[in-house]
Amino acid sequence: MEGLAIRASRPSVFYSLPGLGGDSQRRRPSSDGFLKLPAENRKIIANSASFHPISAVNVSAQASLTADFPALSETSLEERRINGKEKAENIVWHESSICRCDRQQLLQQKGCVIWITGLSGSGKSTVACALSKALFERGKLTYTLDGDNVRHGLNRDLTFKTEDRTENIRRIGEVAKLFADVGVICIASLISPYRRDRDACRSLLPEGDFVEVFMDVPLHVCESRDPKGLYKLARAGKIKGFTGIDDPYEAPLNCEVVLKHTGDEDSCSPRQMAENIISYLQNKGYLEG
Repeated sequence: MEGLAIRASRPSVFYSLPGLGGDSQRRRPSSDGFLKLPAENRKIIANSASFHPISAVNVSAQASLTADFPALSETSLEERRINGKEKAENIVWHESSICRCDRQQLLQQKGCVIWITGLSGSGKSTVACALSKALFERGKLTYTLDGDNVRHGLNRDLTFKTEDRTENIRRIGEVAKLFADVGVICIASLISPYRRDRDACRSLLPEGDFVEVFMDVPLHVCESRDPKGLYKLARAGKIKGFTGIDDPYEAPLNCEVVLKHTGDEDSCSPRQMAENIISYLQNKGYLEG
């Protein structure tokens, strides 16, 4: 045998071996499907203490040389299951030369997450839009993560089953955390019916940076509004697991802001509710650099 022959189903394969400069090099398999390494490289491989003699290996579309043969990789990734997914353990956080305080000083505001929760039809999205506009008029940078909007892209693969709802909230919480770290006031507007999921998002941020806003609107009021016609479908049994009908909504126990429906048009207007949130932000210093 003049060299090491590796069977590969891919059109080309990258490999890196000690003594070859550490750079990955491209080799294309011959007509018989074998990747042939030069004879001089055979000695390099054979001298490796972790080398296991082989004649050929099939590399599928789902596999890699580094996965099948740890000796051919600088770092062998150990993996564990997290929420049913594979997660690499030996990864290292890379610090930026620009810190959060620098970005907040530039924006003249402090990043945080305004998490608006409540039943469908309670006015979450309407208040979120009013809040974003009111802050924009004050020269403050915001971004709104609307529950429906996010399901058009990032979370389009998720259903409304309990486990998918949990994953939906987790993803949005992680994205909101990034916005807050940038120094942006992130407004998350979604039903988020379970306390444990909202608390999990709260735990992602520093103390005080998660502002939970509860749209305290009775079910009968939400159902009378029914802007999307969803309550009607749920009552007819055409939608299963609808929050407030056949799936529970767990109201916050210790939220920062409560926007209670009183029936008074002035106090319950979206603009006034937005101003109530802004008052909280001002008192906590989030509208200053």
